[in-house]
Amino acid sequence: MLPEEDLSQNEAPLIVIVGPTTSGKTGLAISLAREFGGEIISADSRAIYKYMDIGTAKPTADEQKLAQHWGIDLVEPDEKFTAADFQKYANNKISEIRSRGKIPFLVGGSGLYVDGVIYDYEFGDVVDEKMRAELEKMSVAELQKYCEEHNILLPENSQNKRYLMRAIERKNVVKNNRKNVRNNTIVVGLEVERNELRQRIADRAEQMFNGGIEQETSFLAERYSFNLESMKSNIYPIVNKMTKGEISRDEAIQLLQTDDWHLAKRQMTWFRRNPEIKWLSRNVAAKYLADILQNHQK
Repeated sequence: MLPEEDLSQNEAPLIVIVGPTTSGKTGLAISLAREFGGEIISADSRAIYKYMDIGTAKPTADEQKLAQHWGIDLVEPDEKFTAADFQKYANNKISEIRSRGKIPFLVGGSGLYVDGVIYDYEFGDVVDEKMRAELEKMSVAELQKYCEEHNILLPENSQNKRYLMRAIERKNVVKNNRKNVRNNTIVVGLEVERNELRQRIADRAEQMFNGGIEQETSFLAERYSFNLESMKSNIYPIVNKMTKGEISRDEAIQLLQTDDWHLAKRQMTWFRRNPEIKWLSRNVAAKYLADILQNHQK
């Protein structure tokens, strides 16, 4: 990473803001983008899907009006979109944003999306069919154990067999040494105290159930199968069970809170392994990044 004092002499820095779900990444990015003339690239593997707005906690329409957002609503829920696809997309957007004299912000909680961009991962396309056949025979518990034994980070949905298989296969096709972060990049992680994070997660779960998640789920259920990875990895299966009368509303909210808490812990496990991240509270991060951007604009 370039020394902070040299940033003003180069092209606009890439500002990367990461952290667990509900940590305030979007709000901070919007505030800084508005103040310093930036555009935001969402690094969220769920926000790429169209029609999944409430369930993926995308920036609202009003928030997106405050600052230009990219990386949202890229594909249909039944379309394939990989970390390699995101890497290509994000790199193109970073170049475009800089060409407009703007500051690129890469913001999100999907660790592989972020790392693929800032470390320039090499994504392979070759799948070992023999290995895949062996993985297919394994149960979810066996796949989880395999990941633990081979130091493979569990995916966001660690109960999804396909996600587990992809995590194992990806270990063999991604060249990653996390040694050479791209030039002119500042990476900040938002620290949130444990109890505060739990409360934020609880509050957002309530907001989703008060904000139309049932209608959104019904819309998606009429058009897409719950066998799709996009449908499995979000809140929608929980709401579907609720609408069928299999669980109560309170039980659905509790399940969502539990799922999001597990997601937050997996995100932090991933990000804590990244030595480039400077961990700061939101207010300290805001000042830290503002000072860097002010220096750049001198």
